[in-house]
Amino acid sequence: MIDALTLAVGVTALALAAWCGLAAFRNEPTKDWHFIGMAVVSLLGIVQLIIAGVQLARGQHPDKGTALFLAYLLGAAACVPATGLMSLSERTRWGSATVAAGSVVLAVLEVRLFDIWGGGSA
Repeated sequence: MIDALTLAVGVTALALAAWCGLAAFRNEPTKDWHFIGMAVVSLLGIVQLIIAGVQLARGQHPDKGTALFLAYLLGAAACVPATGLMSLSERTRWGSATVAAGSVVLAVLEVRLFDIWGGGSA
């Protein structure tokens, strides 16, 4: 995995979480600008999914198991799009809160992906 990309996904996810969390605090639903932010984070997650797939196809393997890695990778790629769809059905502050929570979950998944791949080993 590319460490810089993992970091970029995690940082943008946390920025989206803060942005949507602020909207929820202000009692605002998700707006078009939030969906653009979700698209950026989702695109980074899809790029990460593709790159990891290429690396797996080339014979590189995570330290802690391919099946576990793929499960986390697919969950990370689907996390923000799923919460974005949920926020469309809940056009209140809770839609923004849902996206904020999903973005925090994505950041945690990125840390776990880094660990599973072997980035945390010395």
